[in-house]
Amino acid sequence: MENLGELIRSLRKERKLTQQALASQYGMSRATISGIENNSLSEIGIRKVEAILNGFGYELTAVPRQSRRATLDSLKKVNFHE
Repeated sequence: MENLGELIRSLRKERKLTQQALASQYGMSRATISGIENNSLSEIGIRKVEAILNGFGYELTAVPRQSRRATLDSLKKVNFHE
């Protein structure tokens, strides 16, 4: 979500919109927009985020996480057991 907040802030500023203007456009409070942008809300409806992104011409999608890089310890364990 942190990256989404940064993206939404960036898109809003590119379009020279205030948080209040964006909030009004989607029937939200300015505090909600601020919370989304700052990743400070304990919970946020995914539909709210999706609506904002769609309005900016973006699509919210899910992709599999990339596997984490192996650590030295995990490599040692694999080599030790082979």
